[in-house]
This record gives sequence, structure tokens and C-alpha cells, in this order.
Amino acid sequence: MKLLKFAAIDIGSNAIRLLFTNVIEDGKKTTFQKSSLIRMPIRLGEDSFNAGVISEKRVKKLTKTMLAFKYLMEVQEVVAYRACATSAMREASNGGDVVKRVKEETGVEIEIIEGKEEAEIIYSNQIVELLNDSNPYLYVDVGGGSTEISLFENKKRISSHSFDIGTIRMLSNKVSKTDFKDMRDWLKELNYNGKEVKLIGSGGNINKIIKISGKKENQLMQYSELDKIYKFLNFYSMEERIKVLGMNPDRADVIIPASEIFLKIMKWSGAKQIIVPTIGVSDGIVHQLYKEYRKKKKAL
Repeated sequence: MKLLKFAAIDIGSNAIRLLFTNVIEDGKKTTFQKSSLIRMPIRLGEDSFNAGVISEKRVKKLTKTMLAFKYLMEVQEVVAYRACATSAMREASNGGDVVKRVKEETGVEIEIIEGKEEAEIIYSNQIVELLNDSNPYLYVDVGGGSTEISLFENKKRISSHSFDIGTIRMLSNKVSKTDFKDMRDWLKELNYNGKEVKLIGSGGNINKIIKISGKKENQLMQYSELDKIYKFLNFYSMEERIKVLGMNPDRADVIIPASEIFLKIMKWSGAKQIIVPTIGVSDGIVHQLYKEYRKKKKAL
């Protein structure tokens, strides 16, 4: 048996996550086990979507976070890491300068990835293993700045699209009716061949909703159940969601627009059920890192 440790850094519009994953090689079997996850709510999207530039205050926070992550990765003795920045850094006019500064001050290399590559990383999660029948599935990842949707049928990816619709964007009033119309039209044009489509939900907000519902991982949630929880959460003010429901401040506001996005996608696609495995961009990065590691090993 061989134990390898990989690290994935997901620099999102709402939070920055560092995921440590143990990869266990035991003969022909390879097992991925999450070791620990650290989440820092830096909210780069509030700067990027409103001002078009990452502020000095948040650049400093990002740099300090990356330095802390660097030391943690050294202590954990990771085989490899990858740091990916998504829509907030993509759209910031100083995104490239921020990446350069972080590299100079911490040694951590950040890649700013496009929406298409973000969807590819999500696809690397071995999603097909979750699909237990020939019915169509929509894999939906809702982030702070964008929503990635992929259609799978017969365990094959048929179509993918990245939309500039996210929770921080919605809170900043940067999502128009046209943006939602484009998403609705794309979903309406998909062909499910007369079969019932189901959703696979990804992201911190839908994971929190599942916890609130009392359901376990991979248990199906009905559209009506999701709508009921959304109305329950929306009944409370943000302050009440923090004080009464015990939610973190950086979750208490974004969970409402996230719920709205999932409900709209279910309505427009005709999906009546959603399943929520605990996977995301970070998990996809780890799978890609391991794949690259194996390629290098074979080349030696």
C-alpha cells in the first residue's frame, strides 16, 4: 500500500478553499479520501463584480492566505498542488498583477482558469460513478461568480455551459434578466429523449441545504422539499439566519440566491429531484493532479 497526499486550492468569488486529500494505492485499487478542508471567506467577487478590480485590502488578505496555505502544504508534505482562480479573478482588470504578486511574495503559483476549464475540472470528479442508470443527469455547480452545468446521458457528457450567474453576482445586482433568459433557453433546448432528468448539485450552499433538510449524502431531495427550505430560510432576515439558525455570516446571505438558482434550473429543466454528493472543484483538481502524477511515473 502506498499513501500519497495532494492539495487543491480553489480561489472562488466567495471563498478560498484548501483541500488535502489522501490517495491510497493498494494494488489495482486507488482510493481518494478527503483529509481536511480549510475555507477562508475572502470574497474577491465583491471587488471584482462591483469595481472591476481586486482592492489592495483583499490582495493582502489573499496573499496572507496563500502564505499560510504554503506552510500547511509543506507540513503535510504534499506530492503536488494546484491553485485555480475562477470568475472573480478572471474579470478583475488586475487579476494578472495579483497572480504575479502572490507568486513573488509567497512562491505559490495561481492559474486563472476559464469557465470551460472550470467545467472540465468539475468533470474530473469521476461524476460518471454517481450515475447508476441510463437516465439523463444535469450536474450543476453554483459558485459565487458563475454556474457550471453539464448534461450526462448513458454515463457520457453530452453538453456543458458556464453561465455568469452566481451568488455574489446576484447580491451585487450584476445578474440581469437576459442572463437568466440565456440559461433558461439553453436548458429548454436540451434533449432528454423523453426521459426524466435529475440534478446532481455541487457547492457549499447546496451542501448546507442538505444538512438543514436532515438528509444524508446522496439521498434524493424533491423539488418541493428544496422550495420549502428556501421559503423557510427566506422567512428570516440575514441577521436572524446568523443568530437564530446559527449560520456563518458568509453563508447566511449567499444561501438565498443559491437556492433561487437551483430552483430555477430544476423548474426550467423539468427536474423533480436533486442529489447532492460532497464533491466540488477542489476534488476535481485532486483527480487531475493524481492523473498527471501517474503519467509522469509511467514516463520514467
